[in-house]
Amino acid sequence: MTAADAAIERRWDQFHTWGPYGLLAMGTLLSAVTSEEVMAGPGEWWVAGPLVAAALVLQLWHGPRRGRRVPSRRGVVYYVLRWAISFGLTWLNPFFAFYAVAGYFDADEVLPGVRRQRFGLFATSIVVAGSQSGGLPFRNWGQVAVFCGLLVVNNALLMAVAHLTYQEEERSRERAATIEALQQALDENAALHAQLLLQAREAGVADERRRLAAEIHDTIAQGLTGIIAQLQVVANAPDLDVARTHLERASDLARHSLGEARRSVHNLAPVALENAGLAEALKKTVAEWGERTGVRAEFTVTGTAEQLHDEVAATLLRIVQEALSNAARHARAGRVGVTLSYLGDEVILDIRDDGRGFDPTALPERTRTGGFGLDGMRARAERIAGSLTVESEPGHGTALSARVPLVRHD
Repeated sequence: MTAADAAIERRWDQFHTWGPYGLLAMGTLLSAVTSEEVMAGPGEWWVAGPLVAAALVLQLWHGPRRGRRVPSRRGVVYYVLRWAISFGLTWLNPFFAFYAVAGYFDADEVLPGVRRQRFGLFATSIVVAGSQSGGLPFRNWGQVAVFCGLLVVNNALLMAVAHLTYQEEERSRERAATIEALQQALDENAALHAQLLLQAREAGVADERRRLAAEIHDTIAQGLTGIIAQLQVVANAPDLDVARTHLERASDLARHSLGEARRSVHNLAPVALENAGLAEALKKTVAEWGERTGVRAEFTVTGTAEQLHDEVAATLLRIVQEALSNAARHARAGRVGVTLSYLGDEVILDIRDDGRGFDPTALPERTRTGGFGLDGMRARAERIAGSLTVESEPGHGTALSARVPLVRHD
């Protein structure tokens, strides 16, 4: 309950508590002023006095209102006694009908059931109409006709007010139900929001783990593979100069792999892209790989080269690095060709070798679903709304094609 609602409820408590006293006081005052014209004689005050005192005692017995009352037998007794006292006082002086008016305001709180409440209101309207028509008892048929007309008017007004009150209560209940439903929806939305935040956080953690795993595979693992290959050559080197050359290559690979690992942790662009565009970085990567492995490697650019978004460029570079690593380990190729094509709104990267090839459908289950080879390259392409296709068969080499949107640098 809001502060405004609490204030309104306090005013209603005050009205229901002190209203009957005020109405009784007003009726008594006006009756005293008009007693000479209306009352038959001073003797009637001997009757009115005890009735006024009885009304005061009845109000004290009923007690103050603290919040909306619940209809009960005690309330029925109170309502009936008050009506009887007000009827008797109004019989003595019509102005005592002010006290009877209190029956209009609390019938719904003290009388149980709609039928009893309507009967209580009708009984109150009899007293009020009798006062309005000139007082009780009736002195002629004209007064009876006026009384009947006033009784109909009073009850018509009561019915109209009751209908409007009922509609307002229905709207209040509907508003309360709507507010409750809205609050429930807000609570559910807050819970869903918290759940989505948790899921997003978990998904972000999982995605970052996958990214780091792929980066480690593409940098440290490939670098270590190259280092091992260079060291194996050193072990079988025929002279010191050859051994020194391959040791220098192994050292360069180690430094390069360390730098790439550090950049991967901080989610930075690969070193090759730091000061060069994608085409230049791919040309250098292919050339160094060919020199290191002894395989004839060629790089070609078609279309008008453009500066790509960092994420697109890094993705294509990593795909080439993984494809070349796979070719070195598995293909036994004598020639590898890498082509970067700029075609309107997309970029196509083709890597072909003349190695021994393989059957893509016969790959081990772990490689197809959980490794960082073909699946890793495909995942990288799909992450930027691209795709990766593989064409290969035993003895006829392998062709990889990655197609990604052409997103220019900011």
